[in-house]
Amino acid sequence: MGTIAMRAMILAAGRGERLRPLTDHTPKPLLEVGGKALIVHHLEALAAAGIREVVINIGHLGGAIVAALGDNHGACRIHYSDERDGILETGGAIVHALPLLGDGPFLLVNADIFTDFPWASLLQSDDRPAHLVLVPNPPQHPQGDFALSGARVALDAEHRHTYAGIARLHTDLFHAYPALRAPLAPWLRQWIAAGQVSGSLYRGTWLDVGTAERLQAARAWYTEK
Repeated sequence: MGTIAMRAMILAAGRGERLRPLTDHTPKPLLEVGGKALIVHHLEALAAAGIREVVINIGHLGGAIVAALGDNHGACRIHYSDERDGILETGGAIVHALPLLGDGPFLLVNADIFTDFPWASLLQSDDRPAHLVLVPNPPQHPQGDFALSGARVALDAEHRHTYAGIARLHTDLFHAYPALRAPLAPWLRQWIAAGQVSGSLYRGTWLDVGTAERLQAARAWYTEK
């Protein structure tokens, strides 16, 4: 397997209801950890791995994200997929962004996680069109999402792990779907059932910054590291 050039997509359109009132005036991706916006942590890590083109979908307070980042950030050129007229959820967002993602595999990350994941580890060709990164189950999600059977993701097994919001996906997977509001999870389950998804377990730093308490935990981790 060889390293291939990829684009990345950061999912950044959500309202962040569980983080209100912080997100009433600040979009969740611009909340700061260590004096730096969550989305900037992602952009810097992606750039360090060699990613040069990043698609960001915007919805709630999306204009603030555009104003903060502009068309370039460091080594990354930024393309915006605008959902301010109606947020499409994760699956619909990717379909809507396909013209910006080109053809081939791309990296996907949820803006509302904080992690030191090594992105370069995903810049490899793969026999399967999807690869999911899983993490040990956090306290708020003890049942997990998926299992690993060797290098393949499985729907059911005794030991399940949590989807990290980090993936490598091929654009071919999405061409059959309309650009309508739709979650990604049911499609992932279909692809997993069809044996199309590889996976890996990451045991490094990973925090889901979905509530004010978990945002504070990420800030505390950053201060103490």
